[in-house]
Amino acid sequence: MDAKIFTTLDLPKSQQLDAWRGWFDLFDVQSDASIGGFEATSETWNFGKFSLSRVKAPRLLASRTAKHIRRDSIDHWNIAIGRKRTLADAGGNRSIDVPAGVPFAASLGREIISFRDEDERLQLYLPRDAFPDLTPAFEAAEGRPLTDQMGVLLAEFVELLARSAPEFPETHAPALQTAIHAMLLACIAPSHDNGILGAAPIAMTKKAIIRRIIDQNLHRSDLTPELLCRKAAMSRSQLYRLFENEGGVKAYIQRERLRRCFDELTINANSRSILSIGEEFGFADASSFSRAFKREFGLTPSEARHANLSDAPFRPTHIGRANTETSCLTDILRQTAWP
Repeated sequence: MDAKIFTTLDLPKSQQLDAWRGWFDLFDVQSDASIGGFEATSETWNFGKFSLSRVKAPRLLASRTAKHIRRDSIDHWNIAIGRKRTLADAGGNRSIDVPAGVPFAASLGREIISFRDEDERLQLYLPRDAFPDLTPAFEAAEGRPLTDQMGVLLAEFVELLARSAPEFPETHAPALQTAIHAMLLACIAPSHDNGILGAAPIAMTKKAIIRRIIDQNLHRSDLTPELLCRKAAMSRSQLYRLFENEGGVKAYIQRERLRRCFDELTINANSRSILSIGEEFGFADASSFSRAFKREFGLTPSEARHANLSDAPFRPTHIGRANTETSCLTDILRQTAWP
């Protein structure tokens, strides 16, 4: 799915802030950073029933006043997640103080003044009419930092959606609305029934968290299920269920290590020895590394390096075993029926 991109980067510095105000006209925007220009970029994906934006902007003060509400009558719910702390005055002596990386809900149908430092933020916009049964949950959570474990899952889910959006088939937009509806209910209004409704997107999101932890720790000799459970605050039984269709979490870790080794070996500029690459990713000796590598890719590490240095670089037709479980947002959407 193509994003609508708006950027001030190509404009003269003296025009950048005014241009951004014209684009981001839901709010009045003030910034003392504008003295040196206001370099900002917005990517917005329109999924039909809702939209998602990734915004990079300098330090600013954003105000949505009664004037805006009367003028445009936009009363969408907004789920926002910033990399920096957000401070806001929502009126009626209601202050908002949200830590970095924590999602919170706000209504564009109410006045709000927010301050944030230079930041990159995700903004999920949800029309009230498209999600009417979510109104009680949003009103109860409005302005409250969602700092619990379900808030962590919601932030990860929205980030995963943003990563998947460029490759997302437009025909799956209705199914995505179903998945988001279930995830929001489960995270903002946790209950037994809502947990059942959101089981699929929750499982997919938890698996994405584990995948990221594994990717960041492939070099560690103590990358074990115990470490993953501790870092993700997850039980061993939960972890094993998530990776059951991968042949187990240990098998998944080994495949990821082998894939990283493959990448290292097939970079032309990489002159490191094959043994040192294997050792870096946990293979104790050359023979065990070579056997595991050949089982995975059908050729030895030295053959992979030689093939890449030839005129026709080798690319394996099959890397690892087929993944029959959801591994990205698109997978779960293919499995979600739209009534």
